[in-house]
Amino acid sequence: MISIIWFRKDLRLFDNPALFHAIAESDCVIPIFINDTSACPMGGASKWWLHHSLSALSQSLGRKLVLRQGNSLEILQQACQETEASAVYWNRRYEPESIKTDKTIKSTLEENGIQVKTYNSHLLNEPWTIKNNQGDHFKVFTPYWKHCIARSKISACLTIPTLEKLQIISGCSLESMNLLPKEPDWSAGLRESWMPGEAGAQDRLSDFMNNLSGYKENRNRPDIHATSRLSPHLTWGEISVRQIWHTMHRTLETRQTLESDALNFLSEIGWREFSYHLLFHIPTLPTQPLRQQFADFPWQDAPEAFKVWSKGLTGYPIVDAGMRELWHTGYMHNRVRMIVASFLIKDLLIPWQDGQAWFWDTLVDADLANNSASWQWVAGCGADASPYFRIFNPVLQGETFDPKGAYVRRWIPELANLPDNFIHQPWTAPDAKLSSAGIHLGYTYPYPMINHDMARKRALELYKTL
Repeated sequence: MISIIWFRKDLRLFDNPALFHAIAESDCVIPIFINDTSACPMGGASKWWLHHSLSALSQSLGRKLVLRQGNSLEILQQACQETEASAVYWNRRYEPESIKTDKTIKSTLEENGIQVKTYNSHLLNEPWTIKNNQGDHFKVFTPYWKHCIARSKISACLTIPTLEKLQIISGCSLESMNLLPKEPDWSAGLRESWMPGEAGAQDRLSDFMNNLSGYKENRNRPDIHATSRLSPHLTWGEISVRQIWHTMHRTLETRQTLESDALNFLSEIGWREFSYHLLFHIPTLPTQPLRQQFADFPWQDAPEAFKVWSKGLTGYPIVDAGMRELWHTGYMHNRVRMIVASFLIKDLLIPWQDGQAWFWDTLVDADLANNSASWQWVAGCGADASPYFRIFNPVLQGETFDPKGAYVRRWIPELANLPDNFIHQPWTAPDAKLSSAGIHLGYTYPYPMINHDMARKRALELYKTL
C-alpha cells in the first residue's frame, strides 16, 4: 500500500502517531507539508519559525519531505493521483476553521476511495473526551484539570519508525514559500534566541528538567531563567505534550523533592489543554467575549496609543521591556504578558482583540487557543477569568517580580544606570540621579503616557456599568 503522511503542526519524528502508523501499515510513504495559501494567514514570527522547523524536519527525513503550496484538498488529491496512494494519514487539528477544512478533505478523499486515518498528537486529552457531571464542557479550570488528572491514563510515547519506506515526489523549494522576512530582515534576534526543530525542542526539555528545582517559586520572575520556553516547540509539534508529561512523572519517581515544582509546571500544561477545550466548544473564542455583558464595553479607538504600546514606549519600564523582548525574540515571559495585556486593556481601554492580533503576528509560539483564552482571561470576559477589578499596577509588578531591575536593564539599556529603587518608576528619580544615569526624560526615555491611578479608576467605573 502506498500512503501519504500529511505533516501540519506535528513537525517531529518521535511520538508522531500519524507517521508511526503510516510507516507501520504501508509499503511506501510520501511525507508532505502543504503551505495552504487559502488558510488563515500566519504571523511574521510564525512564518520565520516554520521555515526553520521545516528545514530541520526535512533533514531528519533524509531530505525526502515534499513541500507544496496551494489548496490542501487539491494538492492531496493531485498527490494521490500521482502516486496511486490509497491512504492519507494525519494528526488532528482543533481550531474551528481547521476542523471544518479537515472534515471536507476527509469526506472528499473517502468519496474518491482514499482511506483517511487521523490521530491525536497535540494534546493529552482531546476536547470532546472531557465532560463534567452534566455531560457538558467545563467552564472553570480547576475542576477541569482535577477531572483530567483523575481520569487520565496517558499512553506511552511511540518510537521513531524506520524511514526506509519514505519516498519523495516533486515539490517546491522551501525558499519559494517566502516565509522569511527580507526587506528588512528583522529576524536577527529570533536567530539569536531559538533553535527551531525537534533537536532544539529536545534540548530545551533536557535543560529544563536539569533546572526544574525552584520552578514554582521563580516562574513569575522574568529576571530569572526559570521557565521551560517549550511553548513554540509545542505550538509547532516539534515535541509532544505526552513526552513532556511522561518525562516529568519519571523525574518525580526519582526526585520526589521536586514534586511541587513538577506539579506546578504540569498545571501550566493543563491551562494549555483547557484553552483547547474552550476553543473547541466555543468557536467564537478568538473574536467575541465569552461573558456577553462585555460585548458593549466602551473601548477606545486609539491607534496612536496602540502604536506607543507596541513599540515599548509607554514610559512604564516593565511594560516597555516586555514589548521590546517580544519584538526582538518573538517571545515574552508569561508574567510580563499579563502585565502588558492588562495595561493595554485596562489602562488604555484598547480592545483585547487588538492585543491578541499583535501577539499573533509577533509571537513564535502564536497559538489560537492559548492566545485567545489568555487575552480574554486578562480582560475579565473569558472563562475562569481574572476579575474585572484586578488591574495590574506596572510599577508594583515590576518591583515584585524584577526587584533588581535586571529584566528592565536587559531590554531598556537607556535605563541601565538608574538605581534599583527608581528603575521601575524613573519619573520619581531626582534630577541629579537621572543626570548621572544619562537619562533625559521625554528624550532618551518617555514620561508615562498615562497616569496609572487615574486610568485604574476610569476602568473600574466603566467595568461597574456592566
